[in-house]
Amino acid sequence: MGEVAHIYTKVRTDFGKHCNFKDEEPTIMKEEPSEPSIGDDYIQKNPCIFTEDSTRHMSVHEVNTERVTLQDSKIMHVEGGWPKDVEYQEQADVNRFRKKAEKQEDYQESVQAIRPIIDCCMKQNNTIDIYEKYFDGVETDHSGEPPTAKGLAVFRDPEKSKRSATSINWHPEGPTKIAVSYSVLNFQDSNQMTSKKSFIWDVHNPNIPDTTLCPSSPLCCLRFNHKATDTVVGGSYNGLISYYDLRKGGGGPAEESLIEHSHHDPVYDVFWTSSKSASMCVSVSTDGMMLWWDTRKLKSGPTEKLMLSTDSKGGGSILGGSSLEFNQEAGPTKYLVGTEQGVVLGVNLRNKKTNNGVTVYDTGAGKHHGPIYAIQRNLTHSKFFLTVGDWTARIWMEDLKTPIMTTKYHGAYLTGGCWSPTRTGVFFVTRMDGVVDIWDYFYRQNEVAYSHKVGDEQLSSIAVSAPYGREVAVGDINGTVSLLELCDSLARQQPNEKQAILNMLERETKQEKNLEAREKELRRARKEKDDADKRRASDKKDGKDEKMEELLRKVDADFLQMIKEAEDDESKQSDVKTK
Repeated sequence: MGEVAHIYTKVRTDFGKHCNFKDEEPTIMKEEPSEPSIGDDYIQKNPCIFTEDSTRHMSVHEVNTERVTLQDSKIMHVEGGWPKDVEYQEQADVNRFRKKAEKQEDYQESVQAIRPIIDCCMKQNNTIDIYEKYFDGVETDHSGEPPTAKGLAVFRDPEKSKRSATSINWHPEGPTKIAVSYSVLNFQDSNQMTSKKSFIWDVHNPNIPDTTLCPSSPLCCLRFNHKATDTVVGGSYNGLISYYDLRKGGGGPAEESLIEHSHHDPVYDVFWTSSKSASMCVSVSTDGMMLWWDTRKLKSGPTEKLMLSTDSKGGGSILGGSSLEFNQEAGPTKYLVGTEQGVVLGVNLRNKKTNNGVTVYDTGAGKHHGPIYAIQRNLTHSKFFLTVGDWTARIWMEDLKTPIMTTKYHGAYLTGGCWSPTRTGVFFVTRMDGVVDIWDYFYRQNEVAYSHKVGDEQLSSIAVSAPYGREVAVGDINGTVSLLELCDSLARQQPNEKQAILNMLERETKQEKNLEAREKELRRARKEKDDADKRRASDKKDGKDEKMEELLRKVDADFLQMIKEAEDDESKQSDVKTK
C-alpha cells in the first residue's frame, strides 16, 4: 500500500495586506513593576527552555484499509456454435454435419474469398521468424553473483488453534500448488479443540486455501502422486493412512485404513512407490514398522510389513523411523530410512535373506546425536544421499557405512533439509532459530553460502519446487508457510558443476574407503598382536609348570633318598646292637 499523505495549502488572499515596515520610537504598551516578595513562593528552574511558534501544529496520520478477501470462481467452457440437433460430443454427428456443410455453395465461396488473405499472412510469417531465439545456446555464468533470496508470499493457517506445518509437498506438474499438513507433534500438547484440517494452497492466492482436507486425525505428512496428480496420500497422527481424490471434492478421504491394521505411532513420512496401477505407497513410523499399502483397498490392511530391526535373528534393537526416502532412479526396491535414534537404515527388498533386507549404517561416531528429520538422495547422483539431524548435515555413500562429508556444527538445532532439484551441489537446512542455511559445495565446503532469516519462530519443514528450483516453501511451528524466491546463482546449474561435484564425492568416497581399509588392517594387526601375546603368555605358563614339576620330582627323589638312608642307618645300628 502506498504512503497516504495530505498537503495543507493556503490561498494568497488569506495572508492579508502587504507588510510596510518603517522605523518608529519604542512605545511602552504596559508596565508591570516587580514584586520581590512573591519570589519566595517559587523555585527558580535552571535551565529554562521555552519554545514559541506563531503557527498552529498540524499532524499527518496513516491508516490501512480493511483486508480485501478474494475468492476464485471456476467456470467450465464447452464447445459451442453447433445447431441444437447436433451433439458435439458424438464424433459421428460432427462428421456428418461437416460433410453437409462442405457441400454447400456458400462454404466454397467463403473459402475462395479468404484464400488471398490467408496466403498473404502465410508469406508474411515465412518472411520473418518471430519465434527466432537470437541467443539460443548461450549460457550465462551466474557464479559471480552474490546469493540472495526474497519473500514472495505468506500462507497462514486459517485455523485458530496453534499447529505446526509438519510437511510441505509441491505439485508434480510445476510450482503452482503446495500441500501442507498441520499437526501438533509435541507429546500431550494436542487436545480435542485442535483442528484436524490440512490444506492445499494455490501459490497465486495466499488468502484462501484451494482445497481443504478433513481427515479423522491430524495429518503429519502429505504426498502428491506423480502419475495421478489429482490424488494425495497422507499419514495421520494416530497411525492411519488416508487417500484423497481431489476431483471428488468434499475434503474427506476417499479411502482410509483401519486402526487395528495401521501404525501404532504417528506416521512421519509416506512415499508413492513404482507400480503399474500408480496406487502403491509405503509409510514409516516410530513404532518400528515399515508398511506397504494399496490405496485402492486400504481397509484390507498393508500388503507387506517390515520390522526396522538391527538384527532379524534376535538380540537386535528395534528402531523407530522418523524420515523416509524413495527414488525410482536408485532402484524400485531400495529405500532409505532415518530413525529417531540417529541411525540410518537401508532397505532392499531383493536381499531379504540378509537381515530381511535391512542394512544398518554406522552406529558409532558416524551416527547423528538425535532423530534424523530429513533424508534424501541427490537428484543427480542417486548413490549419494543427505541426512539432517542434531546440529549437522551429513552426506553418505550407499556402499559405505560411514559418512563421507559432514558440515560444521550449526549454532542452532537443525529441523529439516533437502537437496536443490537444479543445483547438484546445493542443499538447504532449517534451524530452530528461524534461519534457513543454504550450502553450496560447488563454491565452498567449510562455510554456509547464504543464510536467510525467515522469522523468529522455529522452522519445521522445507520443500523446493521442481523443475526450476527457484521457489522454496518453508514452514514453522505456528503453521505459517513462507514462500521464497532464490536468485539465479542458487537456482541455475553452473558450468561443469555436475562433473565437479561427482569428482569431489568420489574423491571423498575413495578417501573414506582407504581409511576404512587402514582401520581394518590396524584392527587385524592389533588382533594378531594380542593373539601372539596370549600364546607367549601361555608358553611362559607352560614353562613354569614344567620347572615346577621337575622341582617337585627332585624333592620327591631327595625325600625318598633321605628315607632310604635313614632306614639303612637304623638297620646298621640294629645289627651293631645284636652283636
